[in-house]
Amino acid sequence: MDALKKRTSLFRSTAVTVASALIVLQLVIFSASVYYIILPMARRSTDDLAALMVLSAQTWAELPPLTRPDFELELARQHDLWLITSKTSLPDYEHRIPYLMLLEDALQVRTGRVTRTKVTEFEKIWYWVEFSIGEHQISIGFPQDRLGMQSIVALLLIMLATIALTLVTAIILARRISHPLQNLAEAAKHIGLGNTPAKIAESGVEELDELAQTFNTMSKKVQELLSNRTTLLAGISHDLRTPLARMRLAIEMLPQNADTKIVGRLKHDIDEMNRMIGEFLAFSRGLEKEAAENVDMNELLQELVDNISAEGVVVHWWPVGMCRRPIARMAVSRIITNLLSNAARYGGGKEIELRCECGDVVCVLHVLDRGPGIPADEVENVFRPFYRLESSRSTFTGGSGLGLAIAWQLAEANGWEIELLPRTGGGTEARLTIPHSK
Repeated sequence: MDALKKRTSLFRSTAVTVASALIVLQLVIFSASVYYIILPMARRSTDDLAALMVLSAQTWAELPPLTRPDFELELARQHDLWLITSKTSLPDYEHRIPYLMLLEDALQVRTGRVTRTKVTEFEKIWYWVEFSIGEHQISIGFPQDRLGMQSIVALLLIMLATIALTLVTAIILARRISHPLQNLAEAAKHIGLGNTPAKIAESGVEELDELAQTFNTMSKKVQELLSNRTTLLAGISHDLRTPLARMRLAIEMLPQNADTKIVGRLKHDIDEMNRMIGEFLAFSRGLEKEAAENVDMNELLQELVDNISAEGVVVHWWPVGMCRRPIARMAVSRIITNLLSNAARYGGGKEIELRCECGDVVCVLHVLDRGPGIPADEVENVFRPFYRLESSRSTFTGGSGLGLAIAWQLAEANGWEIELLPRTGGGTEARLTIPHSK
């Protein structure tokens, strides 16, 4: 069960693998672009701007006072840098803007002192750098829109778009791979239940196309083999039963003074052969799907109990409340009859119980005996055809080893679950779970 829980679908696995690889690739490209392209360009840009600011401050300080306004105007027109004088310093401002941090580093290299960018807002956001030149306190600033290029934002948008496209591509690619395989899995389930699946579409990728062709051919051959098996066993059954009927008639016509013990043994052998032929034929038809009908479970189980009681088997059975289910009537009858016969044969002559739990989701039928039970490591084996537990099951009862195999085949063919569980206090509980089909 733990192994089953850890499984994941091919679609999810393929999509996650492809998407993860492409996303990692995008992260590598983004990191390389930032480190080797954007960061060097930003440093060069901030270094040039820092040089222009320092040069402008020095030039302004060296100009005659009368020419300074013209210089300030020309600086604003040509470089979008605004130079103002002030007797008070602007308030400090904490920021995490990468460009301004690089600008501060460049200014510190050129001026030899720590410089902090300050921010004001008047109609738009302005960034300012303050210089103390002699007795003058000047500020040189520029508006936010002077930065213009926003490489980081552009890269983030490109990266997000690429990741989204990568995810969509991975999903489409995984879907194209997993969908045909999912169809094959569903078709294989139908074959396992004895049904004839629809033909798999033979179009698309060459390898998947070839797989679909091979599967369709296999499906056809499996159906032919199953049909031939049933026909062959039916023919053998008919051919064997005819001479058995003649032998039975010959025995009945024996003289009255014939040895009754020998005659009785011959009759028993003929009846046993007829029973075994019937079981072989039933096993061969175990995969044939039966149409569902609305069945009163109490009525059906009572009928089965009456039938086996007529053979001298005592079964304790308690009807439940109203319980009607759309089920394959003959399949349920054969399964419960086989389980009751099995419990009677191997239950050591002790009590047998039949219970029904009729829920909204499932209907569970229990056949319980007080026999020697089944070893845990043999539970799966007893469902195999012709397999018998010689150590714990009697050999003189005449069982062919097909009862549980037939029950298992019928349950599988109808999508039910059959289990053999140890019973508290000793014995075996045979449980048939029938999901409620809408």
